[in-house]
Amino acid sequence: MQNDIDDELAASRHIGLEEAVFIILVILSLLGISITDFSPHDGYGYWIMMVFVFAGLSIFVSWLQSKANEDDIGVIVKSQAMHWLHTLIVVGAAFLLNKSGQLTDTGASLVILLILALTTMLDGYRIGWQFSLLGFFLASCAIVVAYVEHFIWASSGLGILVVAGTFFWNYWLRKNSGFDNV
Repeated sequence: MQNDIDDELAASRHIGLEEAVFIILVILSLLGISITDFSPHDGYGYWIMMVFVFAGLSIFVSWLQSKANEDDIGVIVKSQAMHWLHTLIVVGAAFLLNKSGQLTDTGASLVILLILALTTMLDGYRIGWQFSLLGFFLASCAIVVAYVEHFIWASSGLGILVVAGTFFWNYWLRKNSGFDNV
């Protein structure tokens, strides 16, 4: 009985950490959109750096989940490392296109944002629906940037909606599973 309660408390802490990582990544993404608006060159560098941040936090969440599920962390890290290494290769190709003059800094930023969106969506299949949702959020923001004049406000509103939606969804899941009694 006590072990069940301890397991539920540990799972609750992991879910809380995963939600915190999700919120941090949404905030960092909105910051990147703002930076890209004010300085496309700096935004371009920011998005390249964000690939490493997303990779690190994805591996962190995978590690948390492996502790809860007793999965082999070595296999998980290897799989995640390959996933994000391939992302870096494609981001490197976007970098070369930018340096050759085929893409502007803003265009390269949007391409990297879309690459990051796809990578995050696909990573969501492995580590959870919030990462898939984050990928859809990033892709939506890239489209908003391209079509909406005041895209910072639109992207921020979308970010608030996505974060609020995840809180309500997690609350509903906990309430209906009886998990909120812990």
